[in-house]
Amino acid sequence: MKKKLLFLSFIVSSIISFAQQVSVARSFIETSLHMIKESGIAPTVISRNLYYTSAAMYDAWAFYQKDHRPFLLEMQNKQYTNNFDLSYVIPDSLVNDAMINEAISYAAYRILLQKHIEISGKRRTVDILDSTFAALGYDLNYTSTDYKNGRGAALGNYIAASYITYGYTDGSNEDSQYEDFSFEIINSSYNLNSSGNKNLEFKNRWQPISTTQYMDKKGLDSTLLEWNLPIADDENTFLTPQWALVTPFALDSKDASYVLKDGKRHLVYFDPGPPPQLDFEKDSLQSEEYKWNFLLVALWSSHLDPSNKATIDISPALRGNIKRDPSSLKDHYHHDGRTENEGHRLNPATELPYEKNSVNRADYLRVIAEFWVDGINTYGPPGHWFQMLNRISDHPDFEKKWEGKGDVLSQLEWDIKSYFTLGGALHDAAIASWGVKVAYDYIRPISVIRYMASQGQCSDKNLANYQLEGLPLIKGKIEVISKKDPLAKVDEKNIGKIKIYAWRGPDYINNVRTDVAGVGWILAEDWWPYQRYSFVTPPFSGYVSGHSCFSFASATILEKKTGNAHFPGGLAEFTAKKNQFLLFEDGPSEDITLQWATYKDAATETCLSRLWGGIHPPCDDMMGRIMGKKVANKAFKTVQEYFKN
Repeated sequence: MKKKLLFLSFIVSSIISFAQQVSVARSFIETSLHMIKESGIAPTVISRNLYYTSAAMYDAWAFYQKDHRPFLLEMQNKQYTNNFDLSYVIPDSLVNDAMINEAISYAAYRILLQKHIEISGKRRTVDILDSTFAALGYDLNYTSTDYKNGRGAALGNYIAASYITYGYTDGSNEDSQYEDFSFEIINSSYNLNSSGNKNLEFKNRWQPISTTQYMDKKGLDSTLLEWNLPIADDENTFLTPQWALVTPFALDSKDASYVLKDGKRHLVYFDPGPPPQLDFEKDSLQSEEYKWNFLLVALWSSHLDPSNKATIDISPALRGNIKRDPSSLKDHYHHDGRTENEGHRLNPATELPYEKNSVNRADYLRVIAEFWVDGINTYGPPGHWFQMLNRISDHPDFEKKWEGKGDVLSQLEWDIKSYFTLGGALHDAAIASWGVKVAYDYIRPISVIRYMASQGQCSDKNLANYQLEGLPLIKGKIEVISKKDPLAKVDEKNIGKIKIYAWRGPDYINNVRTDVAGVGWILAEDWWPYQRYSFVTPPFSGYVSGHSCFSFASATILEKKTGNAHFPGGLAEFTAKKNQFLLFEDGPSEDITLQWATYKDAATETCLSRLWGGIHPPCDDMMGRIMGKKVANKAFKTVQEYFKN
């Protein structure tokens, strides 16, 4: 607890210093990110909170601008009408920077206060917020919403109150702390402490995962607690299944359709169609596609052993984004870990080739799985991209020109418009991806791989363990356990079962500071994703990947508003320090510097990290990418309407 308090004190003091140096909009977004990290809220709620905060700050700023329209202040729809007097203006001679900053600050403060104290009840997050507000010199006790008194604070309070009221009408169930139990879970929960998943009833549908028994067996040692690894809730629920019904920013009826499932219609936006299905009666093309998708995830985990000295060049010269969406997933993702991504011949900023960046392949894969995981006690996928935006804005070579054209914007105008745009896109990405998750209710890799392994193998009909729904046999990768096999010597009951060459899992990690699980032959029915055992897979269905949708929506927005596909200077980097970065096993074994030339290069790495981490198969990923780009294009087109009065 003492360490926790010291850490919190450090965060607060850092925020106070930061708030005095940057725009007020940046101060409150940075504060919001710290609050998100402390509170551990769902990615859907994170995206909504960032959207509401960004939109409120935009409205507070836009009120004082002649060439920008406010967003909520003029909203009228079936659920909500704002009664703001649009004829009210303040003479230009009375408007000043202090007034504008005050309005923005009170709007952001009141919204963040309500989101984190009234809804989540996390008092420690509000301490962070209050510190930012105090550092800016504002009065916490000023609550007037009489915006016609001319004070920026009153306008900010009015705008915040409007967004708070609006929030209770947007379908998120905020007044019930976002809880919704309407989703019908048809598979019984899987006990992670079990081997196999033989009794999985509905092979194409999501299955909740229970970690409690395994955690009891494993025990919470001091290193787990000291490293602050998250503990998963063991509730048999699907996280925020109502999110498709939340009022979007830019999505509309033209983007919407309905999917019929279990006799009910489910709203979806940019419907990608159903994922591959396992056929229970014959080895159809759909079944082959299903097995291929999940088998690839299992096979990729065999590359996560740093004792294997295989290296990979992760320079932007070789690792980038795909030029076009593939017509076939098999043409893009390969079982040996290759993908058909294209690198960049030259850095456009320097006009020089990108330097080679050769690293241990397993270390690189482990690092990206951790760097992009964005789970509990992180900024979440939406917050990660807000943080990325701030890094771009800080780059000395970056010019704050909207779409890369025209005059250089002030720091405040750039931040306000950037956050509003990215916030709107990520809000819609959450709505769109969760709608598909609910409509198709697709299963996760850990459930499928353990299930198929418990059935046997589907390659050799002459063997006793042949089952249509079993795992395909691949020499050196997936095999049948013989009498002479080491796994048979551990337990004779393993004879005839399926083994897989893969990451060995948390049973091989006793001390996260010193142990590495490595790769080896394990019972396939005990296969693990490369995740911390306290939160082994997210509590909602897989298709489509939220990470992929969030990331490609963000990358597309960054391209559009900067007017450039590349990071400033043609290169962005992050270094994971040797033996310091990984949280649930030791590593990396050397410093690993991640590098990206373009925003979509970074987004691509995010997407692939979820395959290496054992969370998503290719079908989840690619459809999420496509959806994210569509969401972003719609959001950017919409936001431009507010910037041109």
